[in-house]
Amino acid sequence: MEILVFIVAGAIVLGGALGVVFNTKPVHAALSLVASLFGVAVLFIAQEAHFLALVQVVVYAGAIVVLFLFVIMLLGVDSTEDLKVEPLMGQKPVAVVVGVAMFALILGGLFLSGKGGPEGAVALTGVEQRTVAYEEAQPEVDQLGLDLFGRSVLAFEATALLLTIATVGAVVLVNNRGGTRPVDEPGEAAR
Repeated sequence: MEILVFIVAGAIVLGGALGVVFNTKPVHAALSLVASLFGVAVLFIAQEAHFLALVQVVVYAGAIVVLFLFVIMLLGVDSTEDLKVEPLMGQKPVAVVVGVAMFALILGGLFLSGKGGPEGAVALTGVEQRTVAYEEAQPEVDQLGLDLFGRSVLAFEATALLLTIATVGAVVLVNNRGGTRPVDEPGEAAR
């Protein structure tokens, strides 16, 4: 049963990710992101990480995607843009170089961080995860905080950076279209 849940949730995550990349309409891409985030939440539940699943649904699928949709609607991104015209010259080669470098960094972190010791695996940060005995057990929120801001601090910061880059990228793409937008003066709106 677990393998079936993993396969279905993985397919939803992969399909949503491909929808984000290949959809030409920004609203459809944001809705594909919601599907992908729900699939990740199901994977968290399968791993019995219920708090992370809740955060995934409430914070990411709820608040962040609503923020993206708000920015898309507020800025009026047009779905008929010509995708072959680059607003920033040379952005594709730079994106390929940065993507390869990030992939190499991830692989380097996975394979060069070492196998760890009896206290736990060593992450990319070099901080060992401590195993807590039953007698000195901490509340789950404390353990989550120690893990999130200890071993997983790079992933946490990378997520924040990616969300910021996505929002700034949406604003840059909209402002590079040129032209003027109609502005209603107070009291002159059509009724």
